[in-house]
Amino acid sequence: MKPAPFRYLAPRSVQEALTMLAEDGEAKVLAGGQSLIPVLNMRLASPATLVDINRIGHRQIEDAEGLGQVAVSESGVRVGALVRHAHLEADESAYQRIPLLRLALSQVAHPAIRNRGTTVGSIAHADPAGEMPAILVLLKGSVSIASARGTRVVEAADFFQGPMEADLAQDELVTHVTFTATPGTGAAYAEVARRHGDYALCGVGATVVRDPDNADHVLDAAVSFVSTTPVPTRLDLTAAFTTSDPWPAVEEAVNEHIEPESDLHASADYRRQLALTLTRRVLREALAATPTPAGEAR
Repeated sequence: MKPAPFRYLAPRSVQEALTMLAEDGEAKVLAGGQSLIPVLNMRLASPATLVDINRIGHRQIEDAEGLGQVAVSESGVRVGALVRHAHLEADESAYQRIPLLRLALSQVAHPAIRNRGTTVGSIAHADPAGEMPAILVLLKGSVSIASARGTRVVEAADFFQGPMEADLAQDELVTHVTFTATPGTGAAYAEVARRHGDYALCGVGATVVRDPDNADHVLDAAVSFVSTTPVPTRLDLTAAFTTSDPWPAVEEAVNEHIEPESDLHASADYRRQLALTLTRRVLREALAATPTPAGEAR
């Protein structure tokens, strides 16, 4: 199938894009297009106008808007709306600050899609089967949003409101997302798909922070899920690690938290078992990846 007819606009500044979005209440934003174009081709969406933001900024030239840039600081990694998955995945500074980004991005679809698709676009799409929305929530990130009415920042935990539904008005544009970095964090990500590059039947990301003065004391432990919850959510498991054997409490918390559904690819029971198995795996890997206090061996 082919998309329904639409008007194509290509603004050269953020302000021009926001004006276009304000003038047409049915406009859609095109960045990488790896989520939007299939939806248009299947006519699941038929916007009157397509606003292509790709001419606003390019990495090869000065990008005054910052949409094509990855900015790494002590507090985290800020990703512009035109940054491709592959660019962020290959960014060494971003990897050194938050290794989990590369771990998750390497599982996003196929290289050809990562070369074109944008990390911000996948987050704005709010697909519970997408890796990067789950990682943003897990890392307590935030979403920067602009419109002709002004700008605002929404915490990741509040941004996702339903499957494919985000706290984003028709005239708003996500300009950046910020992944928060916490010193001393160990992290891991794993997923199971029928074929590599397919949507995950289940994916789990984990972060663990140990006490820098006592490796046996876990200050924070959390996981987030792909394809087993209606929206990306962060499950705090810190309390489970106050006991000598955390795994029964971890399993109980996961069972209560997830809401897997059956489809032609997998049953709900199979997805539930995957969630439990992967949670245990990534938590162990995250624990092993935490920095060891000086003078201690692990």
